[in-house]
Amino acid sequence: MSLLSKLRCITVDVTGTLIAYKGELGDYYCMAAKSIGLPCPDYKRVHEGFKLAYKEMAKNYPCFGFAAKMPNIVWWKTCVRDSFVRAGYDYDEETFEKVFKRIYASFGSSAPYVVFPDSQPFLRWARENGLIVGIISNAEYRYQDVILPALGVNQGSEWDFGVFSGLEGIEKPDPRIYKIALERAGNIAPEETLHIGDSIRKDYIPAKSVGMQAILLDRFKTSEAEDWRKSGEVVLPDLVAVKEWLTLEKTAC
Repeated sequence: MSLLSKLRCITVDVTGTLIAYKGELGDYYCMAAKSIGLPCPDYKRVHEGFKLAYKEMAKNYPCFGFAAKMPNIVWWKTCVRDSFVRAGYDYDEETFEKVFKRIYASFGSSAPYVVFPDSQPFLRWARENGLIVGIISNAEYRYQDVILPALGVNQGSEWDFGVFSGLEGIEKPDPRIYKIALERAGNIAPEETLHIGDSIRKDYIPAKSVGMQAILLDRFKTSEAEDWRKSGEVVLPDLVAVKEWLTLEKTAC
């Protein structure tokens, strides 16, 4: 008997699992600056500035400001401004507003993302085989409402329900986000649900902790995933391999 025959639901992470960032952060910050006649900011400084600014915002206003009832655009405006300041670019208010609008619009579109070629076929295959498909992501509302639809990853044809941290106020690796997913799927038993994601800490471990089955996806051949594979956990390179693994007869559960 295959594992597929024992499942009723599959949940999937988004970034690193279904889609990936295209290019570098600096590309979009540079284009935004150049669009109003400014020189291109230094890529490395902007990247480091953003990492620090994002970490600070996530700590002070988690889940994109959910608990503080901070509007999404305000959260990102604060983060982007701090990114520039940390990188040494303290624009005046009018200049920053123009640059920020371009950045915010870019990351709210399909432009910075690419869908892995096996993502849509896998999701459709799962639904065609009678599985409920859910998305669990540490992302804000634009992933659900704008970005995924713009990329052709649509609710109704590729997935049935979504659990997004910016809309729930809970983010991975908090196990509660997985419990929300099980409820949203129709209170399906965790052992009848498989979660697929690319992070050991945010996907694999917390999904397992609530009783779900889990697969670690390792598209980029990381050393951490290799160590996990050697320890006997299920680590697969892509969703084609996941499909093969799910349909393999006599797979142990």
